[in-house]
Amino acid sequence: MSLEEFGKLLPSRERRSLLRGLPPRQKKLLERVRRVRAEGKQGEAFIRTHCRDMVILPEMVGLKFGVYNGKEFVRVEIRPEMIGHRLGEFARTRKKVTHSTPGVGATKSSLYVPLK
Repeated sequence: MSLEEFGKLLPSRERRSLLRGLPPRQKKLLERVRRVRAEGKQGEAFIRTHCRDMVILPEMVGLKFGVYNGKEFVRVEIRPEMIGHRLGEFARTRKKVTHSTPGVGATKSSLYVPLK
């Protein structure tokens, strides 16, 4: 299936980005994906990329990507349900905040932590 045919199955934002053509960095990533497929290294290949806005295509299914989140490369294994989404959706850029006990300089009243 060509990119134009596949684009007709996608939501409007992804369809528009594919029909306008891929930027050079996305073309380079797609060439790397095709090279890994041609070599037959789908299982052990780990493709590192900063290209978070790349639309996941059917030829990427089964590959492992390292998507940069601003600090490190997050491992993302592409499954069929991910087709049509973007790589950045699966590599969170912010962690969940976990608060602990009050720090240095806290007042006496803020030291109170209720027991559960």
